[in-house]
Amino acid sequence: MKINTDSETLAENKVLILYILDQTHKPITNDNLYKLVLTAVDMNYFYFQQFLLDMINTKFIVSYTKEDQLIYELTEQGKNTLDLTLDILPGIVKLKVDTNLKNTLEKVEEEHSIIAEYTPKNENNYVINCKIVENNETVFEVKTFAYSREQAKEIVENWKNNAEKIYPKILDLLHNSSNN
Repeated sequence: MKINTDSETLAENKVLILYILDQTHKPITNDNLYKLVLTAVDMNYFYFQQFLLDMINTKFIVSYTKEDQLIYELTEQGKNTLDLTLDILPGIVKLKVDTNLKNTLEKVEEEHSIIAEYTPKNENNYVINCKIVENNETVFEVKTFAYSREQAKEIVENWKNNAEKIYPKILDLLHNSSNN
């Protein structure tokens, strides 16, 4: 077994990130990209962020904000670099990515499709934001108020656990009320 030098490990990790971005075939959030990286290798979050920053500076990756989330996408230059450096990536790491990518992506998309959070406005007033997000686009969003932290938590949990039941009911009410 060969012991890698630090520069070889750095190069492998960067190629891994490029490879994952290439295999997703669409823009991806910072958190989701990190989750995908972790399915293949154990990478420190701060190193991960530094690798991303380096590759943004070299224009291999482009980042932008969408729906209050940082999104990453492979550039043409990044794709060309990946084509030239893919052989640096150990076969076992590539196999882990290939094996886990589809399943992890589906889990990650499910996780992030129903979002609910509350923000205190003052001691007795909370703003609750409930969303359904598909492919990084908000398809439904509702804001409401609560007059206690407990009530806010209750609404958030209810949305997270029951959005698939609540959302169609709200849509039905909106559609049918216009027919009356």
